[in-house]
Amino acid sequence: MPTPRQDLRRALHAVAFQQAGYFTAAQALEVGYSYQAQKYHADAGNWLRVDRALFRLPEWPADADDVYVRWTLWSEGRGVVSHESALSVHGLSDVDPVKVHLTVPPGFGAVDDLVALHVDVLTTDEREGRRGWALTTPLRTLVDAAASELSQEHVDRAVADALRLGLTTRRRLLRASADAPDRAALRLERALARVAADE
Repeated sequence: MPTPRQDLRRALHAVAFQQAGYFTAAQALEVGYSYQAQKYHADAGNWLRVDRALFRLPEWPADADDVYVRWTLWSEGRGVVSHESALSVHGLSDVDPVKVHLTVPPGFGAVDDLVALHVDVLTTDEREGRRGWALTTPLRTLVDAAASELSQEHVDRAVADALRLGLTTRRRLLRASADAPDRAALRLERALARVAADE
């Protein structure tokens, strides 16, 4: 018969398994670990302290997407991976962002030097879920990239890659550009013209 300590550990692991081995102090507290117990487990090496109030199971295998889970938890689940980071995840263009780009809702107050924040309200059809994190859809990502300071060359390549991979269509891009800010619309239309010229 499991002991209360084993039950606690199982409950915490159930949370962490959905988040690439990460969990917050608040999640550990909700499961039943007091702040004193959390300090003990971190000091004893049972948990890895990743950041303030953020831990990870030490035996969890590393994965390329772990960084997105970490920053989603940092944002208390409010941040959605977007812009250059979403381009990279979707395999569009060859951008290699230095910071993790997150779109957060208005009123979000946290900041970190390793994160580029973009404030906007995303609809459910503009985001797609991953295990423990979410990112903008390829279409929304292309619109965000076109509206950003990213070079036209990167936007062109991202649009060409998205069409080649079947992640969107010309029609959807044109429809999205009609509702996009002027800068994004112009840059998307240029990218589509470049793709057509290269065919």
